[in-house]
Amino acid sequence: MKTDIQIAQEAKILHIRDIAAKINLSEEDYDQYGRYKAKLNLDILKKNSHKKDGKLILVTAITPTPAGEGKSTVTVGLTQAMNKLGKKSIAALREPSLGPVFGMKGGATGGGHSQVIPMEDINLHFTGDLHAIGVAHNLISACIDNHIKHGNQLDIDVTKIAFKRVMDMNDRSLRNIVIGMGGIANGIPRENSFQITVASEIMAILCLSESIMDLKNRISEIVFGYDRAGKPLKVSDLKIEGAITALLKEAIKPNLVQTLENTPVIIHGGPFANIAHGCNSLLATKMALKLSDYAITEAGFAADLGAEKFLDIKCRKGGLNPNAVVIVATVKALKLHGGMNSKELKEENLEALTKGIENLDKHIENMKNFGLPVVVAINKFVTDSAAELDFIKTHCETLDVPVALCDVWADGGDGGIELAKLVIDEIENKENNFKYLYKVEDSIEEKIEKIVKDIYGGDGVIFTPNAKKMIKTLNEYGYDKLPICMSKTQKSISDNPKLMGRPSGFAVTINELRLSAGAGFIVAMAGSILDMPGLPKIPSAELIYIDEAGIISGLF
Repeated sequence: MKTDIQIAQEAKILHIRDIAAKINLSEEDYDQYGRYKAKLNLDILKKNSHKKDGKLILVTAITPTPAGEGKSTVTVGLTQAMNKLGKKSIAALREPSLGPVFGMKGGATGGGHSQVIPMEDINLHFTGDLHAIGVAHNLISACIDNHIKHGNQLDIDVTKIAFKRVMDMNDRSLRNIVIGMGGIANGIPRENSFQITVASEIMAILCLSESIMDLKNRISEIVFGYDRAGKPLKVSDLKIEGAITALLKEAIKPNLVQTLENTPVIIHGGPFANIAHGCNSLLATKMALKLSDYAITEAGFAADLGAEKFLDIKCRKGGLNPNAVVIVATVKALKLHGGMNSKELKEENLEALTKGIENLDKHIENMKNFGLPVVVAINKFVTDSAAELDFIKTHCETLDVPVALCDVWADGGDGGIELAKLVIDEIENKENNFKYLYKVEDSIEEKIEKIVKDIYGGDGVIFTPNAKKMIKTLNEYGYDKLPICMSKTQKSISDNPKLMGRPSGFAVTINELRLSAGAGFIVAMAGSILDMPGLPKIPSAELIYIDEAGIISGLF
């Protein structure tokens, strides 16, 4: 069996100008990054403002296994299938982070015959967006410590600096560090820490900005810490928002690439869904909507994380109106939720599947509660038995939820035709009553409780003294009317990674709240969520090889 990278390297890849021509872009609409990648100019939206938006489809998933359930693969396969049916379709995806690429999960360009190419470039440095975000973020960090070193006119409380440093790599040794050691010439010693670049507020801001000036204004509003009187301090107080924005003037432009079947894909931004809001950029999604009949996008991890944030944060910020949701389910994940040992998931077990199916039920209910049509895509694996696949299909049919067996990994667009037809039928024939889960005018406590009770199925929320103190500060300075971005485990619908299936009878503990004033949301920390992951015992980095001709292998 060929590996993903072998399939990608054997594909017939078109010049990027040919891909751009498919969506009616002229060479003035983009800047080429080599033969197969391009940066899209922001005035594309203005030039196409007279056009009606296409239909917006969100791809999400059930609570995943560590390897993921194939959202990107299904998104790419569905896009290819739509085009095979004569529907102009564009996928809008997130950019991979180097941390997972070299860690446990690997790349993020789909798999099998439903991939985005050139996959080596996209999974590695791509067009330099994450590098630019990391440098921009760390310039703020450098300026904070430089200001303290040269007199601290802002009276910064060094114990209340909320702005960490970032690096796009999994490196657990940087989670907690001391900086400024070695004498006064090296700055003022203080505790600090690193987070992975995709957890940066700069990443969130880039993904929610709609223009260069919007980006600059949001950067100026970043609250990096507090003075000794407790007053929030902003990046604008450091007078560096212009420099930060200048570093991001190319990174704000979405990237155009293609699938194995030469359908257009826009990839841009990549915040994690368990620490940030988990969606690609608003600009990328809006461009896909203007340039296609069907824009297909994804949100990280399961529907309780990425999808909820896509709907309550991204759609609210950008005025988006989604038309349908696709929930990706796999036999192996449902068996895991039914109590099966993770090492035995390849074996048929209808009993575990019967128990675990309640996880899918909860995610279906949640998406329907947003007033959206739902379709289930069973992402097929070679180890799935016919009985197991039939069980899921029959179960969904009893719920009156359209369901399709999706074999896009093996067959590309042809393996997603059934799914594409069902999605089109739902959009054209089902009522869409999209609504947000909560009102931003609600109190911070009310918004969090709404998410916990309605999305997670919890009984309530426990706010620690530290969380209550931060809520008081947010209320005092007028930040309480922002949406909530929950930071919690992706391994369970609850905040406890050990509670599988559809947990009940639990309360969620909020131990910290972080203000992302520039991005425009409040991060509620539930449980111990690492914003700087570590590498596994055998990282994917050990599997990657490059020969003397520059051909890469082992990347997946």
